[in-house]
Amino acid sequence: MTSLDYLIPAAFPALVLAHFVALLSPGPDFFLIAGNAIRHNLRGSRFICLGVALGNAVYIAVAILGWSGIRDNPQLFSVIETIGAGYLLWIGVQLLRSRPHALALGSNESQVPGLLKQLFLGINSALLNPKNALFYMSLMAVILGPDVTLLQQIVCGIWMVLAVFLWDLFIAGAIGHQSVRGVLNRKIHWVERGAGAVLMSFGVGLLVQTNGRG
Repeated sequence: MTSLDYLIPAAFPALVLAHFVALLSPGPDFFLIAGNAIRHNLRGSRFICLGVALGNAVYIAVAILGWSGIRDNPQLFSVIETIGAGYLLWIGVQLLRSRPHALALGSNESQVPGLLKQLFLGINSALLNPKNALFYMSLMAVILGPDVTLLQQIVCGIWMVLAVFLWDLFIAGAIGHQSVRGVLNRKIHWVERGAGAVLMSFGVGLLVQTNGRG
């Protein structure tokens, strides 16, 4: 066994593929980042990307340390799901209230969200989506298997956090590019309302799922 084998498990390529496919599927984090990137470009969304990555890091750490105890506690898991659903509904309502306006491209510095606010939004978005926890627990348990070492799990976790951060930065940079924002200039309120509707649908679906188990 080489030194690289001690760090990277044999199932690492499968983990990379499964994780990347999941990143391609738009979720609440995507629409939060997209909405801010359209309005404020990368400057107003880069720390949201960092917050989302940090939130994912928490769930990855929980998955490594053992998520099964929380997952097998129906009451606690329902509380987490309900809080997450409420947060998604709140963000969705804010976006649905968006009104027609033109973006002041390149001159809207004063309205760019502060770094701490961006970070808070990103962390909340990731942490209040319990499906993230189930996803990472599934990756660790199903793909990596029972023979994976703690060191290998940590290496895989670091890679996934970096992948989330870099992918979200790419999305924010692409959507926030001036040419893209110029096309969306007079249609941003429809984009924001659409994002709001999607986020609310996630929230409602989560509530229905939670109540259905109750």
